[in-house]
Amino acid sequence: MLIRVLSSLFGIALSVSLMANELVLKSDAPKSYIVKKGDTLWDISGIFLNQPWLWPKLWRLNPDINNPHLIYPGDELRLVFDVQGQPMLVKGKPELKWSPKVREQLKDQKPVSTLPLHAIAAYIRYDTVRSLAELAGLPHIIGSENGYKSSIDGFKVYINRELIVGQSYGIYHKADAIVDPETHQTLGYNIRLIGTGKAVQSGNMSKQQPSTIFVDGAKREIRSGAYVMPVNDEQDYPSIFTMRAGAKSTNGLIISSVTKLSEFAKFDVVMINKGNSQAVQAGDVLTVSRKSPAVIETDNGPQYSKDTSDWNKIANDSDSDYDMPAEVIGKVMVFKVYDKVSMALILSAEKPLQVLDGVTAP
Repeated sequence: MLIRVLSSLFGIALSVSLMANELVLKSDAPKSYIVKKGDTLWDISGIFLNQPWLWPKLWRLNPDINNPHLIYPGDELRLVFDVQGQPMLVKGKPELKWSPKVREQLKDQKPVSTLPLHAIAAYIRYDTVRSLAELAGLPHIIGSENGYKSSIDGFKVYINRELIVGQSYGIYHKADAIVDPETHQTLGYNIRLIGTGKAVQSGNMSKQQPSTIFVDGAKREIRSGAYVMPVNDEQDYPSIFTMRAGAKSTNGLIISSVTKLSEFAKFDVVMINKGNSQAVQAGDVLTVSRKSPAVIETDNGPQYSKDTSDWNKIANDSDSDYDMPAEVIGKVMVFKVYDKVSMALILSAEKPLQVLDGVTAP
């Protein structure tokens, strides 16, 4: 009996898993589409699918589009079905006949990428997040040849660690703390790039001799105490992200944005309060939702909690007399994961997103 029950439960779980990964076409999916300049694979897949993160299944079920890198502006994509009735995209012949000049221009265009990489490149290449323990282990500037702070290129700084001569290094400043609004725990610190340079003396710490960096790219004022890291660390990023629905256990919040504005739109970068410790991975697609405003029943009828009198709030045992629903308002994709936080790109937003909006598996 137990085996039968377990088998049944496994079958249900497998069925749910398969349904979650099943291609579902939009009701208004077109039969064909001409790729435009500025399109991304996410944009194109969103035209055809209810779950755009499943685009590999739509694009890779056929021999015509083995490599989405090869999709260019001007290509025609046609929606067809295989012998099992599964949808797939194939390249069709362009309906327009391009002039030789236009054909040459099209050849020079870059292939379609998964996402607008320019929107996230800086956050992958330069800015980073570190804990206090990690910062304590990094080399740092102890002084300069001039004996004062500077924001001008062309001077030397000295480091309390042996470095590799000829290696390029980034110089970083510890910015604001990242605080979880739920637990009030410090999750890490934003680390901003303030300059670059190259090691010209390796140093010898057994003799207390610091290494030397020649600063050739000061972006901001460089002071003693600034941290030093090789610029090639964490600088590589994929042109194609493997998107997937985020883990079912993911349940977090947007806690800040790079713009520091109160509202965010499509292709803005935000930070969420979940990371490696919570099994978040680069490529995870998450749904953004917002709880509907709390409502309290008063003698004058239902009122929003924020609009009621202090007396009504005190008289109620909770902030709301109803468990108001959370409405889906957007989607984000995680592109950079740290221990306790992650950076995510807003893929869609039905209305401006805000700090404290929830993020969960779609």
